[in-house]
Amino acid sequence: MRKRDLQYFCVPSVVWLSPQGGVGDMKTNKTSCKAGYTLVEIMAVVAMVGLLAAIAIPNLIKARANSQQNACINNLRQVDVAISEWALETGQSTGTSVADVSVVSAYIKLNSSSSVPACPAGGAYNTATVGSTPQVSCSLSTLTALPHALP
Repeated sequence: MRKRDLQYFCVPSVVWLSPQGGVGDMKTNKTSCKAGYTLVEIMAVVAMVGLLAAIAIPNLIKARANSQQNACINNLRQVDVAISEWALETGQSTGTSVADVSVVSAYIKLNSSSSVPACPAGGAYNTATVGSTPQVSCSLSTLTALPHALP
């Protein structure tokens, strides 16, 4: 902003001072300037922030889905290994059905609420029989983009 443009924003204020420090006949002019942003400048900043958000939000959503898929696959690996350990320690034969994931909770590191970790995307874990490949699956394993399935 140029100096001559500031004259529209500057408001002179008059202060009367006496030699004794009180209000009197001596006149001193002070100028207080209040510069601000124009509406066009504010709208330009809002447009830039909106453009950056439009670029960033889809990437954040994809990164979130990818991390949920990886967490689910790691949970499936833990449950699969736990089923194998449970079958080995309890003498279960190949083909024995596993009733629920909670059956093998003693063989898995439990979460903070003392339960078997669940799928972070809201899927449900389904157990199969001992020795099948895989022994556990997620209900989101049929997703086309990011399936929650053991490799």
